[in-house]
Amino acid sequence: MLLPEKKEREYRFKLALRIGLPIFALIIALISHTLITNYENLQTAFFIEATILMAVSIYFIFYLIYNGFSVKITDDVTKTFTREYLYDFLHKELAKNKACTLILISIDNLSDINTLYGIKNGDKVLREVSQWIAKYLKSEGIENFPFGHIKGGEFLIGLKGSKERYATLLELMALKATNLKVDDIEVKISTAIIDTSYTRELDYLVERLFELLEKNKNSKNHDEPQEELNPSEVEAAIIEAIEHKRVELSYQNVFDAQKRVLFKESFVKLYAEDGKRFYPKLYLKVISKLGLGVTFDIKVVESVLENAKSDETIAINIFPTSLRNEKFLSRIKELLTNKKTNIMFVLSEMEYYSYTERYNTIIQSLKSFGVKIVIDRVASIHTSFLYLRELDIDMVRFDTYYSSYEKMEKNRDILLGFTTMAHAKGVGTWIKNIEDKASYNLAKELEIDFFQGKYLSKIGEN
Repeated sequence: MLLPEKKEREYRFKLALRIGLPIFALIIALISHTLITNYENLQTAFFIEATILMAVSIYFIFYLIYNGFSVKITDDVTKTFTREYLYDFLHKELAKNKACTLILISIDNLSDINTLYGIKNGDKVLREVSQWIAKYLKSEGIENFPFGHIKGGEFLIGLKGSKERYATLLELMALKATNLKVDDIEVKISTAIIDTSYTRELDYLVERLFELLEKNKNSKNHDEPQEELNPSEVEAAIIEAIEHKRVELSYQNVFDAQKRVLFKESFVKLYAEDGKRFYPKLYLKVISKLGLGVTFDIKVVESVLENAKSDETIAINIFPTSLRNEKFLSRIKELLTNKKTNIMFVLSEMEYYSYTERYNTIIQSLKSFGVKIVIDRVASIHTSFLYLRELDIDMVRFDTYYSSYEKMEKNRDILLGFTTMAHAKGVGTWIKNIEDKASYNLAKELEIDFFQGKYLSKIGEN
């Protein structure tokens, strides 16, 4: 790899020369000019002062070289490049080289290591792993590459050439890391790789690397419709679709225990001017990144109400932050005035919003317009339980983890417990992705109130 300490010395030396040499040259020029024009009239004091000034200027240059105005390009713990310097370096490399590959390496259990063994040992793991990575790549003939610690347990490496040159090597490294230990501490490592065939913009490359890293960790279905599209073009197309309300709606019915349709859930796809469709897995990431949640949710509610029939109830998934936004609330209340359509907002939130008094005030204000509130992913994320306990909601929906017959049977007591808690508060329960009769019958046995899935109704039916 590039030796960060050596690189830092070079960087500071060049910086010092760029700043110090012009000052030194100016002093030399002034002294020379004075000597040439006033040599006969100069006093001894001038030569003493000139000598002192020269000495001070030389000292100043060396001071800059060794201190570099506190410029730091290496991480104190890992002795690899800092994120700021690495990104600056990679920006230049991407501009110069036709094909470049980026590799992301993550210590997945660093947080657990810090908790169990202390931060000092966590720092040791970071340092040892960075050295292990460098030694491994060197053993494979790869040297003089930019290598940096970008956050937490994540390291980023830049290499010249396409990813095909390094994919097998990375797989072998991940395999070798299976038994990696620092002292007696087990280290779990995940990797991801990408090259400039995806895009030449560093921010998009790094963002995609983290998505691939999560995908590799989960080892689930890798089918992603827009994976090969240029991310900047995708963002522009999604923004344009939201602005022009290019919303395609489909629905799935939700039933009670007597198989009566009680309401239906809406599903949203966005489409570009050329007809290209964008699915939630893609567009929700872009919307979150660009802060377009409120605008998007307003457009979706507008579209649902424009297409809805009178007296039907439709469940709409929205960002929880939208529900706490004045612009969103004002527009929704305006839309629902004199409307016979009933809507339900389905919320899923990872981070707990502690101002529950304000939250309940908002919920009550919406209920006066006929809006019902559903908390999603119950019995999976901690916020769902806290909101069931503290908010004046109407319904909870179980996480899809429990939708299969096997998972329902295995977690029977958990589902019964949450159902009992919900019913005690006057809150309904809902389960989706019911795919067969056995799952449906078991869900009824567990006294769940509402059911949704292909066994009962396919998406698209009204």
